Amino acid sequence: MPNIKSAKKRVLVSEKARQCNVAARSKMRTLIKNVIKAVEAGEKESAKKAFAIAEPVLDRAACKGLVHKNKAARHKSVLSAKIKAMN
Repeated sequence: MPNIKSAKKRVLVSEKARQCNVAARSKMRTLIKNVIKAVEAGEKESAKKAFAIAEPVLDRAACKGLVHKNKAARHKSVLSAKIKAMN
C-alpha cells in the first residue's frame, strides 16, 4: 500500500483506467464475435451490419492504444474477407 499522496492517487487513477480498458476491450471482442456468428450463420446482411458497427470500434481501440494498429487492421481484414467469401 502506498504511503505517498501522489502514489495513492496513481493507484486510483490507474485502476480507473484499467476498468475502462477492460470494458472497451470486452466490447471490441464482443463485436468481433457478433460478426463471426453472423458469417457462420450465413446471414450476409446481418454480417455486414455487424461489421459496420465493429469497424469504428476497432479503429478507436487502435487510436487509443488499447490494441496495436496492426492487430486492429488484421481483424478488419479477416472479417471483411470472411464476409466477401460468403455466397
